[in-house]
Amino acid sequence: MDDAQIVRLYWDRDERAISATAEKYGNYCAAIARNILSSNEDAEECVNDTYLHAWNSMPPRRPNILSAFLGKLTRNLSLNRYHRNTANKRGGTEVPLVLEEIAELVSGAGSAEEEFDREELVGAIDDFLRGLPAQKRKIFVCRYWYFDSIPEIALRFGVTENNVSVTLNRLRAKLHKYLLERGYDL
Repeated sequence: MDDAQIVRLYWDRDERAISATAEKYGNYCAAIARNILSSNEDAEECVNDTYLHAWNSMPPRRPNILSAFLGKLTRNLSLNRYHRNTANKRGGTEVPLVLEEIAELVSGAGSAEEEFDREELVGAIDDFLRGLPAQKRKIFVCRYWYFDSIPEIALRFGVTENNVSVTLNRLRAKLHKYLLERGYDL
């Protein structure tokens, strides 16, 4: 079943939308959740919550890219669960490392002005990523969006772990410089 048909099922309030979503995107959502959470049970719950949120969001929302919509829902739900689970303890996932690596480039949202600034920052980061060669962009996204480990990224791209680490360090430095040149106070 293609994405347009699945979205149509959501809009028609047809419960087959959930099974069609699970069949087509279940593994994708589960991989995102497992990369963030250290518990398969928590990851499974986040994936199920993703389906519920998708059900509650459509209508009125009609996602342009269903996979990106579901991936974002899963990622946000998993990060929220991660923060709840680790409020008083340190987790065994890639999340603390990834967040620490990128911490100087992101800030929390607050007032409407800060939210506008955050959206502008996101746009600037998107522009930076569009200017990268495809493999470097993919490595960056694998690490900072999907929370893939450095060994996983190295294996996926057929490079050494050191190569991935050096690439990420250089990309973070370039992104930092890029944002400073555009007037972002980091």
